[in-house]
Amino acid sequence: MSFTVFLGNLPTWVTADDIKQWLAAEDLVADAVKVIRNHETQESKGFAFVEAPTSDEMQAIIRRFDRAPLEDRLLRANPAQPPKGKDAPRGPQQAASPNATRPQQRPDRKKRSGRDRDQTPRSAFATELAKVL
Repeated sequence: MSFTVFLGNLPTWVTADDIKQWLAAEDLVADAVKVIRNHETQESKGFAFVEAPTSDEMQAIIRRFDRAPLEDRLLRANPAQPPKGKDAPRGPQQAASPNATRPQQRPDRKKRSGRDRDQTPRSAFATELAKVL
């Protein structure tokens, strides 16, 4: 049985390694982390899937990261939904399908460059993450 967490509203600079470090800092366990990327540009789409080994671990990840502040946004964490439709792909690849649920982004949101990542974090959560990273 799969215990997969959808982790959304991530800044585009977040990598699977970042998420793994956040989980380790919180003594949480994940079997796998996959940040979903645009196939053409390889830029993050702003969400990831975290596979937990147990239902309890999945719930712990959701409790810790749902609505956690990071930069100027609140993260979203909830159980991943199965793919819709009989022809939908299985597993984390579902997010690449056109029917996948995607976090809405404001069109006027400015993209952050890699240099912005080194600036002082704006929230307590980001400050704590900066200490671990």
